[in-house]
Amino acid sequence: MFSIRFSVFAWICILSYASSLPHGFAASVEELVTAAKREGTMSFYAPSTVTPAGAKELAQAFNKKFSTNIQVNYVPSGSMTADVGKLVSHAATGVPPEWDLMVIIDALHGPLWQRKLHVAYDYRALGIDPRTIHYDNGTVSIANQIVLPAYNPKTLSEKDAPKKWEDLLDPKWKGKIGVPTATGQIDFLAIQWGEEKFMNFVRALAKQEPIPGKLAELVTRLEIGEILLTSTLTDSFIHRTKATGSALAHAQVQPVVSPAYHAGVLKGSPHPNAAHLFALFLTSLEAQKIWQRYGGQSSAFIPGTEMHRYVQGKSVIYLNQKDVGLVNKMVDEIGKTLGFRQ
Repeated sequence: MFSIRFSVFAWICILSYASSLPHGFAASVEELVTAAKREGTMSFYAPSTVTPAGAKELAQAFNKKFSTNIQVNYVPSGSMTADVGKLVSHAATGVPPEWDLMVIIDALHGPLWQRKLHVAYDYRALGIDPRTIHYDNGTVSIANQIVLPAYNPKTLSEKDAPKKWEDLLDPKWKGKIGVPTATGQIDFLAIQWGEEKFMNFVRALAKQEPIPGKLAELVTRLEIGEILLTSTLTDSFIHRTKATGSALAHAQVQPVVSPAYHAGVLKGSPHPNAAHLFALFLTSLEAQKIWQRYGGQSSAFIPGTEMHRYVQGKSVIYLNQKDVGLVNKMVDEIGKTLGFRQ
């Protein structure tokens, strides 16, 4: 009798303790909700395109979905690269993160993963699609970008726009094509093409006398007709130009480059359970519709989203952790070849 009572008591204690632990524990959604309620608050760093209004909508939908009253604090991104560097530097000296959940572009989670700064979680146990779980269970992909060459339909017709990536090397674009100095977009082509083919393409692109610039600068140059193409442009800029009436367009080439925003809970986070629950929420269709409305993106892996419909039948390149080293190497090589770096 004693052993039976002890076993029941021990099991109750284990369940109570486990529901408060995010790391590696295959908790049910109900257990995670209970643990998140105890924390009562969480903060998330995310792109500035989410906006305070969008963050407020997300918070309201989050609490409604799980019948919680968790305070959700939004921290808009400044420079994601700089903020990742700051986070890594602080972690090395034992300073805890300023936020619980970090939603940044997939490649930028690489340095955090390499330094074991994510809190891993069994997201599969929550029903999240395994294809969206990355960095040894440390992040969840929640929204995919579309990165393709772009043009202004007012100065270049659709029939004259590139039909494949190699069309960027046509001599007619010489001196008329803009290339982002932030080279962490086109480098995904190396994943499918291989390093040699990709670098041959970049060397040929360098001979086109491309005009370098930040993405926002290149958008302005496209709008006023100073350049006819950009080698790449993120769909968030296409989304913005539609709102302003200038309406730039993507050249529909393949493969489609698709970086993704990943949500990852940070080591040292004071509210990991609420943060994991919010990461789960961001994969819901309710959250996807809000993210799409404000940021212009959604997940390629969640049926019912615009991105899921878009990728059907297309060749798409996604970043997986095994390719992070190659992509980071290509970033440096592109910069040197195009003259952006020494």
